[in-house]
Amino acid sequence: MAQLPCDSDGVCMLCKLKPSPSQTLSCGTCATPWHLPCLPSPPLSLSDSHWDCPDCSDTFCHHPVAPTAHLVSAIHAIQADTSLTDQQKAIKRQQLLAGSAHPSKDKTKAKDIFDGSLNCSICMQLPDRPVTTPCGHNFCLRCFEKWIGQGKRTCANCRAQIPTKMASQPRINSQLAMAIRLAKAAKSEGSSGPPKVYHFVRNQDRPDTAFTTERAKKTGKANACSGKIFVTVPPDHFGPIPAENDPTRNRGVLVGDTWEDRMECRQWGAHLPHVAGIAGQSAYGSQSVALSGGYEDDEDHGEWFLYTGSGGRDLSGNKRTNKLQSFDQKFENMNEALRVSCRKGYPVRVVRSHKEKRSSYAPESGVRYDGVYRIEKCWRKNGIQGCKVCRYLFVRCDNEPAPWTSDEIGDRPRPLPKIDELKGAVDVTERKGDPSWDYDPEKGCWLWKKPPPESKKPVDIKSENGTTIRVKRKAENVSVKERLLKEFGCQICRKVMASPLTTPCAHNFCKACLEGAFSGQSFIRNRACGGGRTLRAQKNVMKCPSCSNDIADFLQNPQVNREMLAVIESLQRQAEENSEELSDKNDENLHDPTEVSKPSDSTDKVLEEIKDNELNQPHKRRKE
Repeated sequence: MAQLPCDSDGVCMLCKLKPSPSQTLSCGTCATPWHLPCLPSPPLSLSDSHWDCPDCSDTFCHHPVAPTAHLVSAIHAIQADTSLTDQQKAIKRQQLLAGSAHPSKDKTKAKDIFDGSLNCSICMQLPDRPVTTPCGHNFCLRCFEKWIGQGKRTCANCRAQIPTKMASQPRINSQLAMAIRLAKAAKSEGSSGPPKVYHFVRNQDRPDTAFTTERAKKTGKANACSGKIFVTVPPDHFGPIPAENDPTRNRGVLVGDTWEDRMECRQWGAHLPHVAGIAGQSAYGSQSVALSGGYEDDEDHGEWFLYTGSGGRDLSGNKRTNKLQSFDQKFENMNEALRVSCRKGYPVRVVRSHKEKRSSYAPESGVRYDGVYRIEKCWRKNGIQGCKVCRYLFVRCDNEPAPWTSDEIGDRPRPLPKIDELKGAVDVTERKGDPSWDYDPEKGCWLWKKPPPESKKPVDIKSENGTTIRVKRKAENVSVKERLLKEFGCQICRKVMASPLTTPCAHNFCKACLEGAFSGQSFIRNRACGGGRTLRAQKNVMKCPSCSNDIADFLQNPQVNREMLAVIESLQRQAEENSEELSDKNDENLHDPTEVSKPSDSTDKVLEEIKDNELNQPHKRRKE
């Protein structure tokens, strides 16, 4: 059994608990704190003033070294394996000499697939909520924030300078998070059964979308007419939207679904109001909220966030927006609806908009559905602008993993975070009884513990001809590596990236595609006045093809993401080997007179169906 001390935060590295001072013993030589109950042979009494830890006393257990004959034969077997590259052979030899050549059975498959190429440069594990620096190195969001919090502004791996904007507001690499999640979900080298296929309906094939007439005075969709509602849930439906209420696609609204704007989000029932941030009724409860940066008091931490209520702003006349808070908010109307959901423990759907610029968890573009949350507390306190605002603590409680995580399972009950602003709060409301939506340990999922509230606006779930339309498609067998390759797609050419680049705003492109998008443009624009006098040169703004961030400094010396390139090349090589084996098996079946095999669709056709929703949409070039 390994013997580990407490880390710099005082948490035991073995049991992951923070011991009290009475349960902590410091080494007399190195002054390292140790957790007494986790020591295999703790001292009989604490009266001895000098105690040496296992590291200083050299009493820890060494890994047993393999016999020489077995070790030599194992090394010869590794060298004779032609399926391994030189780098993979070196890793296996190192593991063999270190006594860890036979990993535990519960080791995740993701580490085998990525071969440690995408590990966090600080904790050396697969990154949780990955952040990629412009120099091409990956970090966990928590490790990156801790590194920046120590006042360091260089990469922990190559010491390259980290841009100031990225240091203050890091963006999660959503493509990398999705790839890690797919790898973790894989249970075998090939898929053990038919994969879960989601049938996406492309935007250009959808009828009755929101549109603007020629008489509209404003551009965009400010005066747009709402399109058709594609789901059959009533407007006051609580909780997730299941597959049986989606007659068009038969899949429901899934976590991570992204729409172009709030009008399209309304059509799929995730959040019905296209302007207001809260959907609900004061005597019934709130069904959904939208995080779009409307109030500067909001705090977003992903799995939980602090939400500010509505009201307190002067909207007299025909004003639609007003950023100034002129009077106190009260628990009425939509704010009261949120408080009812807090008391009853109802699930609240949450969508995040790209307009929330202060959050690391907001999508790069459009509106994204992030699952259901539960309101644990609500109160009133003085806001940043001096007036009282209603505040709500949302905690995630969904059965699907969040879009920013690489976990393959959903949420589990977690302790409530410590909220400092509760000290000066008034009108604090907490739930006293059992929540309606809660976790069931026996079934291992979140479900309705109490009957959901009955809808006041029932709808007919059948179509016009009296039948329910269900889209059924036979799932094809696709290897995990082929699916992972599709996650490493360029956001310009929509193909697997060649020489991948990761911008400071966490978007991934081929190097040739990104440089080609700005070909012919100079970084500096020379200016001159009419009299011939030369003015100071001006820097050209080069916006990212996927967002509005300026990447001119990054384009002056773009660094290829070598870690991602190594993973892509490894996956491509293994996918080619799998396709060759599959073609050989098909040839054998064709020559066998006793067996007739049906030719399957091409791999590209199958992969086209399981592409991510973002990759399905055609790329839109930004207007100059």
